[in-house]
Amino acid sequence: MSNSNKHLTTSWGAPVGDNQNSMTAGSRGPTLIQDVHLLEKLAHFNRERVPERVVHAKGAGAHGYFEVTNDMRKYTKAHFLSEVGKRTPLFVRFSTVAGENGSADTVRDPRGFAVKFYTEEGNYDLVGNNTPVFFIRDAIKFPDFIHTQKRHPQTHLKNPNAIWDFWSLSPESLHQVTILMSDRGIPATFRHMHGFGSHTFKWVNREGDGVWVKYHFKTEQGIKNLSNEVAAKIAGENPDYHTEDLFNAIEKGEFPSWKLYVQIMPLEDANTYRFDPFDVTKVWSQKDYPLIEVGRMVLNKNPENYFAEVEQATFSPGTLVPGIDVSPDKMLQGRLFAYHDAHRYRVGANHQALPINRPRNEVNNYQRDGQMRFDNNGGGSIYYEPNSFGGPKESHENKQTAFPVSGVADSVGYDHHDHYTQPGDLYRLISEEERSRLIETIVGAMKPVESDAIKLRQIQHFYKADPDYGTRVAKGLGLEVPQEVK
Repeated sequence: MSNSNKHLTTSWGAPVGDNQNSMTAGSRGPTLIQDVHLLEKLAHFNRERVPERVVHAKGAGAHGYFEVTNDMRKYTKAHFLSEVGKRTPLFVRFSTVAGENGSADTVRDPRGFAVKFYTEEGNYDLVGNNTPVFFIRDAIKFPDFIHTQKRHPQTHLKNPNAIWDFWSLSPESLHQVTILMSDRGIPATFRHMHGFGSHTFKWVNREGDGVWVKYHFKTEQGIKNLSNEVAAKIAGENPDYHTEDLFNAIEKGEFPSWKLYVQIMPLEDANTYRFDPFDVTKVWSQKDYPLIEVGRMVLNKNPENYFAEVEQATFSPGTLVPGIDVSPDKMLQGRLFAYHDAHRYRVGANHQALPINRPRNEVNNYQRDGQMRFDNNGGGSIYYEPNSFGGPKESHENKQTAFPVSGVADSVGYDHHDHYTQPGDLYRLISEEERSRLIETIVGAMKPVESDAIKLRQIQHFYKADPDYGTRVAKGLGLEVPQEVK
């Protein structure tokens, strides 16, 4: 559509007389402060970038839909999962984790995998990664962990000393470190990777019966990964490779898709399972809890505007709908606060009202005012509760289900401290060729570490997972496995 007949205006709609020359006192100036168009342009330009995300700063997104292929009413009263063939619109954001907004797409890093379902009962966000586990299992360690992934405060360079020091002092990280350093550490594209909810959640049906649940998105494009060499070459030639690939695939009509599966665990099994089911550094064996198909996700529409839709999209694991509750997962519990709070800081108190985040159903609450309130702010409607004037009221049938709690209030960790069985099982599961690449990647990542003590401490963890694992890393670094772990 032609824009030739449209007049340039200020942000308040007044026509602009000259957009090429500032208003000055004579041809040499100085510039006059009364040039309000100039001031508005410069002031807005200075504010065009909202603060980037502390983590997951670099990302790409797309619109699509989710279609149910297996009625889940037996397990959850969530309406969007209640009928085979039911479609729910959604928006997905993929991202790297540690790098800044201008970093390369093909770095060795977990990938964020965040899905916003626009359901009839409000938005539901499933905010996970392309790995089923995480580095830590208590949110109190998260700021420290992320600091190690960021830049040194003096040199402003990435700091392998900090990275491996933290990991070697946090043995619960070993499972995720093994995945990250494996072939899965650099997916070929966003389309060729799985996605996971990672945490344990709780589903509740209309009868009030609950189960524990884990989410698995399986790519229908197949798993493809990049070698270190190819990834480094692409990073130098096209740092936006994954972003471009997703956009171009959708533009060409090659709509990427994933099958969603869940693992279901009876509530009572949480007390007897051999691993703590709420520990996000562990997985549930699919032999114990097989995958159950739920539906299919398809991405079929690119954003019209990156900033409005991808950059301003906000996700939180605390954005829930009736029938889906949280679990005692300590990492999840911390994220319930941290994500919403990050969005209030980064985008604003009214971030949920932006078009990309706004639910498709009617919103009725008593939240008013705040920065960038761009609707009618509730008009003259009642603005407090309880009230006697017919304002919206709670619906008790949608309360989260009750659960028992007990114990002494104290700073305590998980009861289970087996950090080696699952990474050892993973090491033995992969092929010898992939094991060799895993060792090569770890050795390359650890060589810049200046302290042999840090290296030896980490080697102990590898050895405890599998003696071959630790021995080969030690050999690659020119070190001996400490005798006390043999």
